[in-house]
Amino acid sequence: MTLRMPGHGRMHRGWFALLLLAGCSTGSAPAVRRDAPGVNIADAALDGGMPDTALNVTRSILQSNPRDVGALERQGAALAQMNQPDAAMEAWRRALAVDPASAPALLGLGRLELSRGSTAEAEQSFTKLLVVKPDDRAALNDLGVALDLRGRHDAAQAVYEKLLRLDPGDRAASVNLALSLSLSGQAGRSLVMLRGPGSQPDATPRVRQDLAVALALSGNPKEAEKLLLTDLSPGDAAAALAGYQALDATTK
Repeated sequence: MTLRMPGHGRMHRGWFALLLLAGCSTGSAPAVRRDAPGVNIADAALDGGMPDTALNVTRSILQSNPRDVGALERQGAALAQMNQPDAAMEAWRRALAVDPASAPALLGLGRLELSRGSTAEAEQSFTKLLVVKPDDRAALNDLGVALDLRGRHDAAQAVYEKLLRLDPGDRAASVNLALSLSLSGQAGRSLVMLRGPGSQPDATPRVRQDLAVALALSGNPKEAEKLLLTDLSPGDAAAALAGYQALDATTK
């Protein structure tokens, strides 16, 4: 599993592995293009890495229409980018109060719940989104992560397998499936899936860390630590290894 969500340096180290597992590239939900005046400006600002501008635009829209779902969705995304998770969650909850099927709000809320360890709540958010959009790849991937973190590995693996049927080249789903197999005691299958790519001379640090997680979960901490030391300081490698082992303990 390679939960790739931001902010892992600020989390309890027991969640370090969690934040390496999954294909979440950002903590905010992707915007859904709607026709509300000014919303396209907020979209452009978010896409350009200017959340403060997006926040100002959404505030202006909401002054005249406090129930504008598109503005609330983007306000949540902007606040999440600005590392204000409580305010982001409030914006997304306001959006859901108006439109319970808002996909961006459900995805954003679920990701913040997941990052806080509220896995049951995250599962609920992703499941609600998938009722509306059954093949939403981001929600499927994140649901798999939530299920794995709740120790429901068979269900998580079924989700990753569905993702791979939708897109056989989905690397996040492939890695998450491999690490879910490790968590469920199928280390041999997991290592077969990860050892080849992770052992290549041109492997990226991310790919090596994926393999290190699998090695640690399969009872090979020394080999995992050796691999981590390729890219990390001894202190960071030790902290990462402790995080992987803590993840294993919490998902049994």
